[in-house]
Amino acid sequence: MARDRVLSGASRQEDEPIDASLRPQRLSELVGQRPVVEQLTIAMSAARQRREPLEHILLDGPPGLGKTTLANVIAREMTGKPPRITSGPALVKQADLMALLTNLELGDVLFIDEIHRLPTAVEEFLYPAMEDFRVDFAIEGGLSGRMVNFALRRFTLIGATTRAGMLSGALRDRFGHRYHLEFYPAGDLTTILQRSARRLEVRAEDGSLETIAARSRGTPRVANRLLKRVRDYAQVRAEGVLNPPVVERALEIQQIDQLGLDELDRQFLGTLIRVYSGGPAGIEALAATMGLERDTLEDMVEPYLLQIGFVIRTRQGRIATREAYLHLGLPYQGTAPEPTSTEPTLFG
Repeated sequence: MARDRVLSGASRQEDEPIDASLRPQRLSELVGQRPVVEQLTIAMSAARQRREPLEHILLDGPPGLGKTTLANVIAREMTGKPPRITSGPALVKQADLMALLTNLELGDVLFIDEIHRLPTAVEEFLYPAMEDFRVDFAIEGGLSGRMVNFALRRFTLIGATTRAGMLSGALRDRFGHRYHLEFYPAGDLTTILQRSARRLEVRAEDGSLETIAARSRGTPRVANRLLKRVRDYAQVRAEGVLNPPVVERALEIQQIDQLGLDELDRQFLGTLIRVYSGGPAGIEALAATMGLERDTLEDMVEPYLLQIGFVIRTRQGRIATREAYLHLGLPYQGTAPEPTSTEPTLFG
């Protein structure tokens, strides 16, 4: 159930047709992530001048920040066509990857989403392909099997991950460019929503898109999803026009508060404060108390709460800050430590 929440940055199959139409196609159309875009612009210009493919690229960051969009933009800028797309869980055996690699043309872009979920055997098979553009592949099984060395055309691999810490050092070191995507400020999200509203033919009055942006958790995918939910409400209850009161009511129905927290976020904070006295509490204990999977909390709840300073991760466990108590309207007791000796965050 948690994975179907409106505020999840994870992609949904039913959203894909509309989301694809909202995505920028060129580097000049990208909004936000300025340091990454600037570095990529230089790298692509240099590669074009040398008339060679880009070095391999690793993109990491929470879901919904535009890793797939960026991979598509890079491919179109460099080759004029979209990338070949697959994912770590889809590459079960070496033959799955071999079929992709041998069909790549010179300069093509191969995009592997969730690359941290590659099986070990497939990951190790990828190493010589990335470094030497050659692979050894068994073309027959059993006792008569023989290994053949295949030469590959030079290509660019773009890997995307929400868990950079789960990548092996050997794989990580084979990427020439590594970029971390940050949450978007509200101003950038408003610009993204303005473009999306035009493409969806949504009439929005002053202040309405800013309200949506402020509750989108710094995530473009969430912003566009909320825009579609608000559009539905406005179509049924407000003659199709978005204004601040209409947006407020539509988001209230979705149980999304002014900071972009929903019922699952508030449940997490409430459990940490009421059951564990504000912490420290281990993530396994919190997951068991809430009846959810640990991965759900780590991937879909904690990143934003860490970002806005409502939760601190320490070696002893999670601790709720004073701001979290105040947001829930609970009396603050105790002092949360400063986040000086924390564990690494989910973003590396």
